[in-house]
Amino acid sequence: MTKASTLIKEKRKRLNMTQKELADAIGLSKFGDRTVRRWENEECEPSKLELKAILDFPEDVPFQNKKDAKYKMIDLFAGIGGTRLGFHQTGQVQNVFSSEWNKFSQKTYYANFGEHPEGDITQIDENNIPDHDILVAGFPCQAFSQAGKKLGFEDTRGTLFFDVARILKAKKPAAFLLENVKNLKTHDHGRTFKVIMNTLNSLNYSVHYTLFKARDFGAPQNRERIYIVGFNKDKVKFADNFAFPLAPKPKTRVGDILEDHVDDKYTISDKLWAGHQRRKRENKAKGKGFGYTLFNEDSPYTNTISARYYKDGSEILIEQKDKNPRKVTPREAARLQGFPENFIIPVSDTQAYKQFGNSVCVLTIHAIAESIVDFLDTNLRQ
Repeated sequence: MTKASTLIKEKRKRLNMTQKELADAIGLSKFGDRTVRRWENEECEPSKLELKAILDFPEDVPFQNKKDAKYKMIDLFAGIGGTRLGFHQTGQVQNVFSSEWNKFSQKTYYANFGEHPEGDITQIDENNIPDHDILVAGFPCQAFSQAGKKLGFEDTRGTLFFDVARILKAKKPAAFLLENVKNLKTHDHGRTFKVIMNTLNSLNYSVHYTLFKARDFGAPQNRERIYIVGFNKDKVKFADNFAFPLAPKPKTRVGDILEDHVDDKYTISDKLWAGHQRRKRENKAKGKGFGYTLFNEDSPYTNTISARYYKDGSEILIEQKDKNPRKVTPREAARLQGFPENFIIPVSDTQAYKQFGNSVCVLTIHAIAESIVDFLDTNLRQ
């Protein structure tokens, strides 16, 4: 019979995980990586439940590409694939190219889609990207050069939006979806958004945009984002007639995404809790509203989870009876963003918080994806 130490080590290596990542993935307590190390070194034995949790950790890719799907898409600034997932869920879209430079995000992407994204998009020749029908991108927001006068394509050079624009110009997909923070509209006194819109229009796209909140699509989080959709006028009839989906605005409740029996490692320390309270008092005295925010199971929704959540969790703290409040767990963070339960989290808690904080609300993306696919079904020129 194979030793537990060998089974654990072999499983971990197949998953391409560090001891810390495996410990966090199966929910071990703080310093769980030391426990995994002791198991592998045969200094102690895991319980039957602990061994089962490791051996049962999924190795099969949950979101296999749909090779016979009607539409092809590319996934730029892909992160962990939240936007891709929303389109995958339509059953009509296959992914043919993805780009993401962060190695930890690449690991999560590979675990869930079975593909390694290409690296830095700025180093990839647009002519080497496969033909596609839909381009999706959650590009970072940057100010454009004040030296520019044309308010168009050339003014975007040196920004990451330029890489979206040059690919649209070269490959001319029928449609695109861009996602960004709601402040994109007012960024750099509105100039950034003006350049983006002018650029997209100059590339022969009919462009539509709207703001949506995650909670209006069923995720209990007050995350507001701008969504920009465009249709190539040469390839899509009645391109000006696209309409975004109506937000269903279901009743949401934080308790619906909370786990039972959460490990104490997510409870914040006395020192951190005291610091949160002190800063909130100081900010209140100065007339500022910044500080921690508490939520409980009956709260309708939380604040927006951010990529810095791993630092102190101040924007979303969950109340606990007779204890300091706690951070949400990585699985709860995934649920806040509308990721399905079978989405694999193969990285440490710290990386998971960064990834979900940087990601998209999958429920919102899926609704928009359905609208885009339906519009193409009706209006794509043959």
